Amino acid sequence: MKKILITGASGFIGGFLVKEALDRGYETWAGVRSTSSRANLKDERIHFIDLKYSDRKALTAQLVDFVREHGAWDYVIHNAGLTKTLNKENFFRINAGNTANLIEALAASGCKPEKFLLMSSLSSYGRGDEKTFRPISPDDPQLPDTAYGKSKLEAENYLRQQPYFPYVILRPTGVYGPGERDYFVEIKSVQSGFDFTAGLTPQRITFIYVKDLATVAFLALENEAIRNRHYFVADGDVYTDESFARMIQEILQKKHVLRARVPMGLVHIACLCSEWVGRLLKKSMTLNTDKYIILKQRNWICDVTPLQKELGFVPAYPLRRGLEESIEWYKKEGWL
Repeated sequence: MKKILITGASGFIGGFLVKEALDRGYETWAGVRSTSSRANLKDERIHFIDLKYSDRKALTAQLVDFVREHGAWDYVIHNAGLTKTLNKENFFRINAGNTANLIEALAASGCKPEKFLLMSSLSSYGRGDEKTFRPISPDDPQLPDTAYGKSKLEAENYLRQQPYFPYVILRPTGVYGPGERDYFVEIKSVQSGFDFTAGLTPQRITFIYVKDLATVAFLALENEAIRNRHYFVADGDVYTDESFARMIQEILQKKHVLRARVPMGLVHIACLCSEWVGRLLKKSMTLNTDKYIILKQRNWICDVTPLQKELGFVPAYPLRRGLEESIEWYKKEGWL
């Protein structure tokens, strides 16, 4: 039985990666902090480990002990990361610094995996062409314009330059599914009868259902020919912010929804105010200056041809099916 480490296992994406690994028969180790919830990690087959990411020396010693007792992991999915923070330096400390520490500790401890998969983000590329709306290509220069995107690019660059083991980098677009909270805000808003979209020009957006993302991760790990490669991950369809909201409305069977487009100037003020309130409350807010840049970007279309051709990926969940399953989950869990 092959062994796999999945970091960030307590998070939204991490829980689905763990489930996919278990379904495929892996001895599955979930990297989870002692303070993190294990609500989505109830399966008795899961092994837990609290890795000391921030201290490279301590992490190396921890992995030396692990290898002595259990042997090395065959695969590592490094999914742990930060998406919201009051202090943008934390993005670089956690998303980039902890990635570098994990890579070096794996190598120094004799725990080199057969393949290391980094869960990155489409944000590592920055703004797409907003005149022709051509898909962002893997060959385009990476020019991230958010602190989050820059930290993800720094992690990617470290992984690409390390000499220890083969790697795969996945850059998913908007990930949605049961338990996800950001898109849930829009679902909740539509259910309440309101749909406020940012910007006067429609935003072109793309999606990947969380279960399909988990499938892609294992397609990339288990295909021995896929080494030192990177992929955008999306279901291949393109929507506008308005068509997305209307699909939610149809699924919810909500007859009347008040729609309004909010000028980006007002969105910017709202994000600044939200960030200011967050600082007062010492709480990371969904609306912040990084989020404003993301909302301002009109083109989130990416080229998934390599994903389809090299990995043979065909999504099991087009957007409507994924939203239907997600909304059913939100209702069942009392979120809606």
